[in-house]
Amino acid sequence: MGVLVVKLILIYLLFSAVFDCCWSSLQSGLGGNATDRLALLAIKAQIKQDLHNYNVMSSWNDSTHFCMWHGVTCSRRHRQRVTNLDLQSQNLVGKLSPNIGNLSFLRELSLQNNSFSHEIPPQIGNLRRLQVLRLDVNSFSGSIPHNISYCFNLVVVNFSRNKLVGKIPSEIGLLSKLQKFALEYNNVTGQVPPSLGNLSSLQGLGLSVNNLMGNIPDKKRKEISITGNTRLYGGSANLQLQVQCSPKCSRKKRKEISLSTLGNTILQVSYDALLKATNRFSEANLIGAGSFGSVYKGVLDEDDKAQLVVVKVFNLLRHGASRSFIAECEALRNIRHRNLVKIITVCSSVDFHGNDFKALVYEFMDNGSLKEWLHLPTGTEELRDHAPKKLSLVQRLEIAIGVACALDYLHNHCETPVVHCDLKPSNVLLDNELTSHVSDFGLARFLSQTSSVGIRRTVGYATPEYGMGSEVSRNGDVYNFGILLLEMFTGNRPTDNMFGDSFNLHNFVKMALPGELLRLQMHHFFKEARTRIPINVCLSSIFRIGIACVC
Repeated sequence: MGVLVVKLILIYLLFSAVFDCCWSSLQSGLGGNATDRLALLAIKAQIKQDLHNYNVMSSWNDSTHFCMWHGVTCSRRHRQRVTNLDLQSQNLVGKLSPNIGNLSFLRELSLQNNSFSHEIPPQIGNLRRLQVLRLDVNSFSGSIPHNISYCFNLVVVNFSRNKLVGKIPSEIGLLSKLQKFALEYNNVTGQVPPSLGNLSSLQGLGLSVNNLMGNIPDKKRKEISITGNTRLYGGSANLQLQVQCSPKCSRKKRKEISLSTLGNTILQVSYDALLKATNRFSEANLIGAGSFGSVYKGVLDEDDKAQLVVVKVFNLLRHGASRSFIAECEALRNIRHRNLVKIITVCSSVDFHGNDFKALVYEFMDNGSLKEWLHLPTGTEELRDHAPKKLSLVQRLEIAIGVACALDYLHNHCETPVVHCDLKPSNVLLDNELTSHVSDFGLARFLSQTSSVGIRRTVGYATPEYGMGSEVSRNGDVYNFGILLLEMFTGNRPTDNMFGDSFNLHNFVKMALPGELLRLQMHHFFKEARTRIPINVCLSSIFRIGIACVC
């Protein structure tokens, strides 16, 4: 795979020089986006001091690029744009500058556990991409900005333990993606807006120790904290609340255990925590289902840290599901790579009915699977409404390079080489930067486990030799990668009706080269097709790599 990685990178470098994306990358090395830089400097100017002389803001100067400043993370696709500002627990004193609203690509703002004061600037409503807003444990005063509803991508909002006053804006009810809203330990007054009852995704609502009154909106199965509000009631009689104890109460921590299958010590999450994280494994949180179980999205709130996650629940009634759980644990226990999905925690327990329960918890990938970006939904598949389903040629190259790097790592740089055995578009996940992450190691094998007996082949992707019980080898993954590459750049699935018997996807591409190459250029590449010669050279090279992988 190492040679394939090099070849793909060379194609990428050659081709990307034609387009604006290359210029954007060069710009990031030549000073970056002035708007974000000036906004950060304005934020720094409002921070009067670092308590205890931590001087954490000293890196914020012209000697280094602002993407290298402490607490600043920039986009890898738009490298001059700030996507994450994390200054939590830095003993900072001051106020939040209105210029925060100029960081228009910001997705996460984490300022908790400092000493910020004054009002929350209304310019925060300009952050349309913002998903996580953590301002808890500060001294912010004034009221909650009404235009926070403009941040329509918000998932987590935490204003707890401040000095906020006024009423809860009814506009909060417009945040359709909101899953957690925490407002404990403030001085907020008035009625709880009925509009909060419209938030079907809301799983956690913290209102303890305020001066609120009236009824909680009647929504079922929510984690709601209302203690310390003497005139606030839990809604109608049939409201199914789980009322939390006051934050002063002791809280059950995750138990640290050593799983023999994982080898290393890992924090294991409880069944109850996953039940809350996924809103009782609700259908609204269901992302998809596979051979051995179902996958849910959720918010895991452990140790005062809310995190977007994906929960893979194994159907242990299915033959091979338990073995798949163990295989995935074994494969993931020691591997770390930017193009592999990251496992956060694991659950091996029993449910409330006494049945065995096994689940794996992964980091959430905003843009779903590569399959969703390559093909229109069929049957009962649903469109994901938060991302346009269009990938440029350069983006496809970047994704392919990421997958190739992941396989190269698994095959050649792990202590014990791992063979994935089930590489396909649905097992390639894309984060908010469209960076590829290989997932689903339920069929993975170590090279010391050579037999392919028992591997459930994915039609169209698995090498034919596995069907005959041949030994597991790196070549099987290389074959999978070749099919994936051809699918990405032709738009054809290997299982399309046009294929069958001896006529398959790689034969189709092989026959089309070189004379009918233009016929394989999809509508996705209209923009790039203005420079037709580079397109032909690029696609021809990619197709030849794909064919070489499967032959």
